[in-house]
Amino acid sequence: MARKENAKNKFRSGFVAVIGRPNTGKSTLVNRLVGQKIAIVTSKPQTTRNRIQGIVTKAEGQIIFIDTPGLHEADSALGRQMMQEVAAALEGIDVLLLMADASETQAHKDDFLLEKAKRFRGKTILALNKIDRLPKPKLLPLIEAFAKAFEFSAIVPISALRGEGCDALQAEVFKQLPEGEAYFPEDQVTDQPERFLAAEIIREKAIRVMYHEVPYALAVFVERFEETPKLLRIEAVMSVERDSQRKILIGHKGEMLKRIGTEARKELEALLGARIYLGLYVKVAPDWRENPQRVRELDWRFQLEGLARDRGDEE
Repeated sequence: MARKENAKNKFRSGFVAVIGRPNTGKSTLVNRLVGQKIAIVTSKPQTTRNRIQGIVTKAEGQIIFIDTPGLHEADSALGRQMMQEVAAALEGIDVLLLMADASETQAHKDDFLLEKAKRFRGKTILALNKIDRLPKPKLLPLIEAFAKAFEFSAIVPISALRGEGCDALQAEVFKQLPEGEAYFPEDQVTDQPERFLAAEIIREKAIRVMYHEVPYALAVFVERFEETPKLLRIEAVMSVERDSQRKILIGHKGEMLKRIGTEARKELEALLGARIYLGLYVKVAPDWRENPQRVRELDWRFQLEGLARDRGDEE
């Protein structure tokens, strides 16, 4: 990719944390700007549990977006870990990108969101998402209210789902980044391993077909990810908290599990460009969300560290 290196247009690069309430469209935005799916998207809030980096490289620079769990009052070990992920995402970033649902939020009532901006000492941009759901006469007063509440570097109305305003938002982010070299190769779109992406896509498909209680009790870990000349073999364990949830996931004569597997396999084959065998298994891990040790055991990063130790992998 050709880079313009004149005095007026230096290459810019940096890290941008995307912070917002649950279900404001953070993952949808990151996926759109990256140009492909790297984070799961569901109608259920609080489904993003880890920091996920999406990388956008253009002629003018490179943006590393950090998608984060939705801001909420944590009431479980899992919730507390998710909020620790948000706090960690703010460390060492160059720009803070706050996202708010324009169709629901009111600036004077969202102190929890604005507090993040007030604590961050760098440049902060506000993206007002879902403007396609907001009557136009109400948009300008909302922008003015946020502008009075905090001195943002920019306020950009967008629809992450439809793409409206996303180019303008990306251009604004580039303007706020410091000059510098790229952190990642230009063809890399995420820092997450394919193993993790597979687990997240399986979890997404399960969430979309499950009852309300199951999404938050579900954890997925890929135990086997083996490439062969003709086939990519993926075997994953889906952990839930109760036997009743296990029965829901499996379904009558395994129909639900088969549906989840089929949908996940098709998307993974398109994403990874390989023919895939996908094996899914369900087990019960009682009340794992309330137990810090169990949360740690079911966190994909700690499990990968354990697999590496078992194999004797070197750092």
